[in-house]
Amino acid sequence: MARFCPDVKFTVVDINQARIDAWNSDKLPIYEPGLHELVMQIRNRNLFFSTDVVGAIKESQIIFVCVNTSTKTYGLDAGAAYDLTAVEVVARTIAEVDAGQKIVVEKSTVPVTTADRIQKVFKACKADGRMEVLSNPEFLAEGQAIKNLEHPDRVLIGCRQTPKGRAAEQALSHLYQKWIPESKIITTNVWSSELAKLAANAFLAQRISSINAISAICEKTGADVQEVARVVGTDTRIGEKFLRAGVGFGGSCFRKDLLGLVYLARSFQLEEVADYWNQVLLMNEYRKERFVRTVMEEMFGTICGKHIAILGFAFKANTGDTRDSPAITVMERIVAEKAKVHVYDPKVDHAEIIEMFPGTTVHTDAYAACKDAHAILVLTDWDEFLNLDFKRIYADMKRPAFLFDGRTFLDHKYLDDIGFCTHAIGKGKL
Repeated sequence: MARFCPDVKFTVVDINQARIDAWNSDKLPIYEPGLHELVMQIRNRNLFFSTDVVGAIKESQIIFVCVNTSTKTYGLDAGAAYDLTAVEVVARTIAEVDAGQKIVVEKSTVPVTTADRIQKVFKACKADGRMEVLSNPEFLAEGQAIKNLEHPDRVLIGCRQTPKGRAAEQALSHLYQKWIPESKIITTNVWSSELAKLAANAFLAQRISSINAISAICEKTGADVQEVARVVGTDTRIGEKFLRAGVGFGGSCFRKDLLGLVYLARSFQLEEVADYWNQVLLMNEYRKERFVRTVMEEMFGTICGKHIAILGFAFKANTGDTRDSPAITVMERIVAEKAKVHVYDPKVDHAEIIEMFPGTTVHTDAYAACKDAHAILVLTDWDEFLNLDFKRIYADMKRPAFLFDGRTFLDHKYLDDIGFCTHAIGKGKL
């Protein structure tokens, strides 16, 4: 937004000094293609990073709430409900700063009625008269976030259906119209906006679980899941996106939002609805467990003491994000079987992997990770893996040399011709 609105000052604030220091340095705290170049271009021009939360609130007209809303890990409804602690803390902080009229915008993914809860906090603090809450969920895909920001499918703004609410919606819409056609800006009521975000992620996760369910049938029948997906995707009612079979979905959103949707349905006694969406989660866990079981069965029932190379630890390509990555579940099972695990990922910090799995060897290149390996497990679809010299890798591996493609994106016939015992999700033995 700062790039397309050069006349508007944007200040990103956080109470974490180390994180703000990173945003003000040459090494940003997260990896996203194109992000570094963009921040370097506009930082200290009209984009600033600071720990002065109160100061930023005072001088702002629009406040975007972009805090973590992970699934609760403690207390009542742990493992199901959203943890809205940070949202309430931010709402109270804003209310305590008496500095005129403010538009408060939910950017975090939140359960339905959260905007109403924020408004109640403002009312309790006698600040509701100068606050208007909007819902403006983001629909960014990690690895494509900059592209999604510049050319979004749509921008969604939910507001209260009051003159003040619609005025706030118009003010926010005006910012987006600096680079986005008005026809792509969708306005609705707040609750519909909040639910639409959950529904969108649920539908995407559902497609992944659906093709992964079909992949299991393919493995039993000799059908090829890539061919099935290609045929299904040509139906214009369905489309081709999110039909690539793999070891399962991950990231910070899909599982959390599905759990939130299931929890919401159960809170309204909609048990059949909750069970429906919960099955998407169960299928995702099944796909990961099935992958590990295939590794075990093909490697003669044991991997104890064997060198297993893991290529890819991030939950998807073009990001260093490991949150809920399928690689974590797979590695937990592999480590439990007492395998010697060697990992390579081009963007995930080595310390992060070692913190999760002490004793794991993390390498700076794929060839080192695969040297003397009994098997390779490809768990992230990084483009660089397509260009590896697999003949060189095969020559340095133990025999038989197993390769398990957990993303179904390598050239399996080529690998088989080299001599690998190749196994891919959604395909029978090659």
